[in-house]
Amino acid sequence: MHKIMLAAAAMLTISSAAFAQSTVIVTDPAPTGSVVLPGEVRTYVMEQNTPSVVYDGDITVGVTLPDTVEVHRVPNVDSYAYTVVNNRRVIVEPQTHRVIQVLE
Repeated sequence: MHKIMLAAAAMLTISSAAFAQSTVIVTDPAPTGSVVLPGEVRTYVMEQNTPSVVYDGDITVGVTLPDTVEVHRVPNVDSYAYTVVNNRRVIVEPQTHRVIQVLE
């Protein structure tokens, strides 16, 4: 009887370890800045003479700029907008103001 109990306990331990290994926790991926901009979007943004606004904080991919920061639409391209913050040109999502790329 003792051997059966040990075998059962061993099986439960092994199966729970196997179950734990197959559990996947999904989170939003970290922003990487790997958005590939169409060439005409980058060219357009780099050619614009847009005044820079001051923003207290790091300008990195994933940061959501406040609504007070004016963003400018890229003509004929609905999925990108841009602004210049702390003298850095940034591409943002027009609806959310989330930075999707910092142009260097």
